[in-house]
Amino acid sequence: MTEHIFELSEHTDSTVFYGVNNANIQLLKNLHPNLRLMARGHVVKIEGSDEDVERLIDNIKKIERYSLDNNSLSEENIIEIVKGSEPVEIKFHNLILHGVNGKSIMARTPNQQKLVKDFETNDLLFAIGPAGSGKTYTAIALAVRSLKNKEIKKIILSRPAVEAGEKLGFLPGDMKEKIDPYLQPLYDALQDMITPLKLKEYMENGTIQIAPLAFMRGRTLSDAVVILDEAQNTTTMQIKMFLTRMGLNTKMIVTGDMTQIDLPYSQKSGLKDALEVLKNVKGIAKVEFDVKDIVRHKLVQRIVEAYEKKEKKTIIAKGEKNKYLLD
Repeated sequence: MTEHIFELSEHTDSTVFYGVNNANIQLLKNLHPNLRLMARGHVVKIEGSDEDVERLIDNIKKIERYSLDNNSLSEENIIEIVKGSEPVEIKFHNLILHGVNGKSIMARTPNQQKLVKDFETNDLLFAIGPAGSGKTYTAIALAVRSLKNKEIKKIILSRPAVEAGEKLGFLPGDMKEKIDPYLQPLYDALQDMITPLKLKEYMENGTIQIAPLAFMRGRTLSDAVVILDEAQNTTTMQIKMFLTRMGLNTKMIVTGDMTQIDLPYSQKSGLKDALEVLKNVKGIAKVEFDVKDIVRHKLVQRIVEAYEKKEKKTIIAKGEKNKYLLD
């Protein structure tokens, strides 16, 4: 009689692996009547003959890999693996990862696909474009995939807290209450990709950190994917501070929409400045999204196009006025 302790990966979601009320573990017990199985937390204890234990451990590794890759696991999947055949998977072109309940998170447009491709070969990426174009969502999906593949140890997401035109110190509530409204879009994306219990665990142990940009000061960010969202609302000093936090084995993705700058009119956007200063630096990629990338309600694309037309008319009018004054 052999006793073996098998530890699941820290990135394995036990609620997915074990199933509702440990249904998947009960199924494994039924499929292996000569073995004793006990599961608690991230540990599976197996007792039985050497040959049977070794065979089950091999199957558990395959089952765990499947649950990690697909973020879902059915009884049919387990039975197929135990019987010696791999579960039939629907392969999607441009799939980034499987989210909650096996949802396929894909790069749906050419620019989203370019961001995915450039992520593989560059350590710093700028993703610029209108709201709804998927730039932040795709960036977070790449970060989550890197974490699940054990390429990094943590994900750090940040935003400058200026959208409401108020300083954090003058807002009511404790610090979490103050910053959460600014960071909610980042939470929304993560909740699509990681189950609630696993996300809570990641947040509590620091594997995933979400914080205002000011909290980056003085840190060196290593073994991470770091995303700065709404970067058009940073100052030159802020974005320089952020970019120089990069440590070893770290990738940074900076996203922003140059048409939604909330800084004082006289203050230049740090994102605009960074794009000018760093345009010829190797190891940096820039992906420009446009209205064709918008994957929200079809009306959003029309709204963005209408505002772009208005802005172009304003620029032309100002140019003609300046020309008249010079004449």
